[in-house]
Amino acid sequence: MRAGPLPDRRERLVRLLFIAFLVACVADLAGVLTDSGPVHVVAKPLLMPLLAAYAAARRGPRLLIAALLCGWIGDVFLLADSDLAFLIGMGGFAAGHLCYLRIFGRARGALLPGIGYAVVLTVFVALIWAGLPAGLRVPMAGYSLLLTAMAYRAGVLGRYAAAGGALFLLSDALIATGIADWPQPPAPGFWVMFTYVAAQLLLTLGVLAPGAGGARAVLGAYRERSTSI
Repeated sequence: MRAGPLPDRRERLVRLLFIAFLVACVADLAGVLTDSGPVHVVAKPLLMPLLAAYAAARRGPRLLIAALLCGWIGDVFLLADSDLAFLIGMGGFAAGHLCYLRIFGRARGALLPGIGYAVVLTVFVALIWAGLPAGLRVPMAGYSLLLTAMAYRAGVLGRYAAAGGALFLLSDALIATGIADWPQPPAPGFWVMFTYVAAQLLLTLGVLAPGAGGARAVLGAYRERSTSI
């Protein structure tokens, strides 16, 4: 996947953007853990733009950048405390999952993980259904189906992407159980954000990794026009 050494300037930019993303992650997680609302409000909207800029600096595909910016829409709207903002935010994440699914292409995934994800989805939705507000049940069920499909299909790009898909599913499951008023782990907001940023980072690294075979056909056109590392 490496066509040659990057110029020093690009290497420095890639490194700087990655460090900036990690600093924003630490600040946001610290803000959530210490219940510092202003820190969270400032740091959270920086996460996905910085990760998208990092992907762009590494000449990542446009669909990856679009997926991350759709996540930014979700991040921003989920800062508001209203059902409408939640639905808009969920729509942003759903658009990001569609971008990821397009990246993953049509490569055949393993059967056993597919069965496992299908069972988890069915059981989880059945258990949580009654605890959800009536107006959110159908949208959240549809979103859960899309998210589970993304998590399963992520496996075609290897272990990084597969882990990212699974963590994204876990993060949103924690949100859903909170809405349904299930018992929560200590500092639930921290775990939601930790699993979420880890998921987006691992998905990004999975797409950018050399030999991301499942996405090769889809991303070929992008790679013909630019070099990546």
